[in-house]
Amino acid sequence: MATATKSEANSSLNLKLKPLADRVVCQRDEADEMTSGGIVLPDSAKEKVNQAKVIAVGPGKLDDNGTCHPLSVKPGDHVLLSKYGGDEFEVGEIKYTIVRESDILAVIEE
Repeated sequence: MATATKSEANSSLNLKLKPLADRVVCQRDEADEMTSGGIVLPDSAKEKVNQAKVIAVGPGKLDDNGTCHPLSVKPGDHVLLSKYGGDEFEVGEIKYTIVRESDILAVIEE
């Protein structure tokens, strides 16, 4: 699991984005640069990382009666995402993924 650099951490905190409904903005962890055997991986050979840090969450999903059900994740949680779920976007040089709460497979407890 990779750690964010100081500039990435500051940019994540300065993100002025409020997701709607049951959407969650996440920042995926970095892929390993090297295999356990010491082979350096090119970008094309790296797998997409499933683990991510929650940056922002929407207010929750409205049901048919108009009741808002809050999300079960909060900013700062570490989660396991579906490998190809969500939409990716960049702010500066930092990549984010926005997913529905249902695309989050699990919360990783540390």
